[in-house]
Amino acid sequence: MWVIVLFDLPTETKKDRKAYSVFRNKLQKDGFTMFQFSTYIRHCMSVENANVHIKRVKKFLPEKGHVGILCITDKQFGMMELFYGKSPEFKDTGAQQLELF
Repeated sequence: MWVIVLFDLPTETKKDRKAYSVFRNKLQKDGFTMFQFSTYIRHCMSVENANVHIKRVKKFLPEKGHVGILCITDKQFGMMELFYGKSPEFKDTGAQQLELF
């Protein structure tokens, strides 16, 4: 499973910028990686594990702004096509598959 957090937070005032930084830093401490600006992703081994991280994100939601949380499967994530301009981009997402023998 992949948990994707998409957000659009205000940054007009110093207080807003601080809330933005706190939210982003908490996402990173919970293992999320920036995929694009205001889009963070995290790989989870199961639905139960994904739900744990979703609950954590909900606990530190900022007072203002819009936040969306999306869960997709590995297969759905793997079907994503990434482009840099018109050329396909093959980017390592950072997640590694663990093999047990």
